[in-house]
Amino acid sequence: MGLLEDGQNVGDAYEVERYLGEGAFAEVYRVKHRFLGRQAMKLFKVPGLTLPELQQMLGEAVLLSKLNHPNIIRTFNADVLEMNGQHFGFFTMEYVAGGSLDQFWRSFGQRFIPAQTVVDILKQVCQGLVVAHSQDPPIVHRDIKPQNILIGYDKEGLRAKISDFGLAKQVNPLTLMASARGTRCFKSPEAFDDFNSDSCSGDVWAVGTTMYLLLTDKLPFDLPDDVSNVTSKSFETPPALPSRLNVLSDSRLDRIATRCLSVDPRQRYQNAMEVLADLERWTPHLSTEPVHDSKGKDKHETSKEVLGSHSPANEETARRLARQAIKVSQEPGRLPDAADLMEEALNKFPAMREEYQGRVKLWRRGIAM
Repeated sequence: MGLLEDGQNVGDAYEVERYLGEGAFAEVYRVKHRFLGRQAMKLFKVPGLTLPELQQMLGEAVLLSKLNHPNIIRTFNADVLEMNGQHFGFFTMEYVAGGSLDQFWRSFGQRFIPAQTVVDILKQVCQGLVVAHSQDPPIVHRDIKPQNILIGYDKEGLRAKISDFGLAKQVNPLTLMASARGTRCFKSPEAFDDFNSDSCSGDVWAVGTTMYLLLTDKLPFDLPDDVSNVTSKSFETPPALPSRLNVLSDSRLDRIATRCLSVDPRQRYQNAMEVLADLERWTPHLSTEPVHDSKGKDKHETSKEVLGSHSPANEETARRLARQAIKVSQEPGRLPDAADLMEEALNKFPAMREEYQGRVKLWRRGIAM
């Protein structure tokens, strides 16, 4: 059960609409600001912190509110909430109805995400990271993974936005890696030797791991569940090239993924700008180079369980939300609300994505059907 309840007022400005989920350190709610409309609120679960400690934790959110980029979640407000005599830090950010990249990836079921879509998403992630890596000193995310990349639609089409940007900086690195298997799998090898070694190059490793996962439905390295058992030997066996596991990939994507995942950080891309440059040079085309057929391809069965199980699809609820969205779309001025409802429906039952995503794109452009 969450710390907040549906319908509860937070301060004078927010009303909790519903609980969205939680991570190792915070709960997320959909809230309604009395003037600015729907937002997302992240409430840190750690009780008993002093006001100076909370101010330090929320300082990164204040900084990020100044980084205005379409591929970084906008932060609106950071404050402290008092409940039952204890203080809890929270911040509000833009609400993305589509959910996380983890949910988007799972929605493809037994199919691979098209390579062009993977590259489009990764380019947007890198464009957001470029803003941070270009700061003086550079801002390092430290926890790039599919759960921290939000996917939705705007008038331009599919939009990826990085969330939790830099907030992990206030968390003990060892605690962060020990908190969830998903985080450990995206940490660079040097991070396991020196918990304070996070760098732009470490973010690149996480981008490469995400790229590998989206292309192959596998993680590049099989790491022990116990962080203390992860050593340099855990990364000795190089992963199979993505094109060996997915005929929709190609040698150019192999080279990008391989360089992102160079165990020696000196041979890796040093920052997001370098990764983005190579991704922007990639174009889908019918190549004359040989591809691995089913006989030459490594045996691989697609599965979206590599990051753990997930909530079962709920077609009944999804169809109900979809019908509601269509009804709302017919009301003057409510296409954004209809698009939000439809994206929530697609997360409930991703198999409907192909059926309705075209409608969402039109609604985001202000076009009624």
